[in-house]
Amino acid sequence: MSGGGDLGGLPLEEAFPVNSYMELKLSPDGEVVRGVVYCTDETSNSVVLRSSLPHTTLAAEVRIINASCVTERRKAEPTGEEGGAEALSASAAAGGNRPLTAEEFEGLAVPLPTVTRRALEDRERRALRLAEESLAHVNRSVGPVGQAVFDRLLKACNEVAWRGKSVLVLNQIRVDPPYGPEDCRLVGGARDGADEAAARLHADSLERVKKIVASTPALGTG
Repeated sequence: MSGGGDLGGLPLEEAFPVNSYMELKLSPDGEVVRGVVYCTDETSNSVVLRSSLPHTTLAAEVRIINASCVTERRKAEPTGEEGGAEALSASAAAGGNRPLTAEEFEGLAVPLPTVTRRALEDRERRALRLAEESLAHVNRSVGPVGQAVFDRLLKACNEVAWRGKSVLVLNQIRVDPPYGPEDCRLVGGARDGADEAAARLHADSLERVKKIVASTPALGTG
């Protein structure tokens, strides 16, 4: 086995490649475990192994290991149906944690999706756009009640924006501080519309917004 506690500066993803069948010796008792690397996490310094569980209804055993506990590590090879313990160290063969067959290894390995640079860049751009949109929804000049009313209306109506300290809903209804039901009013064309059907629709929208505002928990001064 190669030393595991000191990874030689390697990131976990290189020291413990995903879908590799590895044998690890752990401190403090020298326990030897084997399994297919499912994933690694640099933040928690963890390695996740999946092992086969014969004679059970469970698909696999999942074990999370702190990489700092790994004193030795080596890549192993799946064995044939009739054994092949030579593919593993003597200490592991004596530990009762039997080697995987090739069929079991295939069942535990997770197919990795095809990842392109363009797909990663598209995902990054989308994440940045969503972050910018989220920041645009935060108004630092209002109190917790005003922000809570905005968030609740955004969830219910989707088209919501700040206009100073007022909340504009669907470009038709404005909610002014201190953000109570009585502070909701129609604006612009919605207020002055001559069409009776449209006026009734706007009135219904206003009543809905008032109910949403009234249902917002009181958090303090808006």
